[in-house]
Order: sequence, then structure tokens, then C-alpha cells
Amino acid sequence: MYSTFKKLFFVLTYHSFLFLILIIGIQNSSNKSKVNLLMNESVKLPISFIIGSSFISGSILGAFLTFNLSSKER
Repeated sequence: MYSTFKKLFFVLTYHSFLFLILIIGIQNSSNKSKVNLLMNESVKLPISFIIGSSFISGSILGAFLTFNLSSKER
């Protein structure tokens, strides 16, 4: 149980740090685009933010999937 909380804390702090670096890094980005959602479009966002945030969210989802697989006790 302690190991799960330790892994969760590490995953959340690591990805928060990555997101902070992403926000700092895109300050001078001039290439902007809209994301097509199912019904509407989003506001114009820098392309680097779209790619970086999708990478970070996918990495978080992958980390959470491994929590369920590794926590099974046999």
C-alpha cells in the first residue's frame, strides 16, 4: 500500500514538473492551431502545447493503468 502511494506521488510530481516546463517553454510560440472536437473547435492554442499536453496526459494514463496491474496480490 505504501508503495502505491509512493508511485502515485512520484507520477504526479514528475508530470506536474513536465507540465510546468511545457508552459514555460511555449511562452514565445507563434504557431497556433485549433483542435477539432466532436461538436465544436477549441480556441487557438500553440501546437507545441497541444502535442506536449497530449503526451503528458497519455503518460499519466499509462502510469495509472500499471497501478491496477501491479497491485494484484497473488
